[in-house]
Amino acid sequence: MIARLLILVARGWQLGPSLILPSSCRYSPSCSAYAIEALGRYGALKGGWLAARRIARCHPWGGHGYDPVP
Repeated sequence: MIARLLILVARGWQLGPSLILPSSCRYSPSCSAYAIEALGRYGALKGGWLAARRIARCHPWGGHGYDPVP
């Protein structure tokens, strides 16, 4: 139930602000797509942790490139 709510939040980001703001994704797939996949695969606790770690790594001095959900 909580995972589905978090997926809706990520999906809302994809359909809202993400369309208006310029693309600045450093990773592939994007952080929101990564979060949706992680939450769907692992649930709210572990999937939320993986998504939070990924978002925390998304900064100018972080990594880049292909980074799939483990």
